[in-house]
Amino acid sequence: MKIAVEGCMHGDFDKVYDTIKYIENTRNIKIDLLLCYGDFQAVRNEKDMDSLNVAPKYREMKSFWKYYSGQEVAPVPTIFIGGNHEASNYLWELYYGGWAAPNIYFLGYAVVVKFGNICIGGLFGIYNVHNYCLGHHERPPYNDNTIRSVYHVRVYDVHKLMHLEELIDIFLSHDWPLSITDYGNWQQLIQQGTLGSKPAAQLLEKLRPLYWFAAHLHCKFTALVEHEEGGRVTKFLALDKCLPGRKFLQVQYYEEWLAITRKLNCVFPLTFRRGDVGRTKLDMQDCRQWVKSRMEDRGAKPCEFFQTAPPHKPSDSVSNTTFSGSPRNPQIVSFLELLDLPYVLDNASDSRDTPPSCDDYSEDIPNEDEDHLEDDAERNNENRSS
Repeated sequence: MKIAVEGCMHGDFDKVYDTIKYIENTRNIKIDLLLCYGDFQAVRNEKDMDSLNVAPKYREMKSFWKYYSGQEVAPVPTIFIGGNHEASNYLWELYYGGWAAPNIYFLGYAVVVKFGNICIGGLFGIYNVHNYCLGHHERPPYNDNTIRSVYHVRVYDVHKLMHLEELIDIFLSHDWPLSITDYGNWQQLIQQGTLGSKPAAQLLEKLRPLYWFAAHLHCKFTALVEHEEGGRVTKFLALDKCLPGRKFLQVQYYEEWLAITRKLNCVFPLTFRRGDVGRTKLDMQDCRQWVKSRMEDRGAKPCEFFQTAPPHKPSDSVSNTTFSGSPRNPQIVSFLELLDLPYVLDNASDSRDTPPSCDDYSEDIPNEDEDHLEDDAERNNENRSS
């Protein structure tokens, strides 16, 4: 059994899937799962590009719409996380995770699932110190500020992941964990300031997965992290490579993660104000028993894919997308019904709120851990293309 991993997809689905078919044919193997760790660009139509944070001259429809519409079907099951160049309006619909297209599963903003016997977790976005402690206040249509902050990692999502006790096999992030270069051949990289995400580093230390995949910096890098506790080793890889997997069947909900999601949903921060996550007491035993009972009745398989917006039609001379906002995705409605939770993703953010200072946050987050690399890369790309 083989798992293929892809760094930044950037909407080139046809190219990636054609490459997988080529590898299968030339090496006489079968690839059973594709993992993509950010900049997926699940753009369904012209309207979605309004939520894609790239310069207007780089906004292209690419090929995801074919898979969303059903014109094409992904030849291999695909699981992905979001990065800093996404159709954020669509991914917000699927905050808790769900099918972005048939056979293509979005891992949500912070979600853990099972794929057969393999446990896979992921964290959406990139780290920015100024927005880390805020709530998820952004709603489409986005302005010049929220189109960027919507993909910044939040402490609430990291806090949920930090409550995992069971070991997981694979973890996906778009950012590299802070100081991951200490465990590999760092001389091959050009260092500019502090490289990596502090929240990702905290999760690496806590979760200790067998594999960690990341992207964002558009370069290949490998590292081997030896953890002190239990002698467990994490193999880190940035960008493209095939790795051996285990036997698996389908995407399934992960019991421990459902319990954490149910328990912490009461402090889900949906404004500028951060949730009071540190004071929430987790009686996980009772919560897991409740979840287990529900899953026995319903099963662990996620709801089927639903279209919530019209797909792109190349034959149309004008845009056929006049909708606005984020509709309630039936997959998420079903997920929340499973956990007996209210739907809150369309709650209006209080525009009267102002972002608090992150000085109020108790953790020591260095101010230099900002997304300057992202800004510099975007400016350099524009300069090279002009």
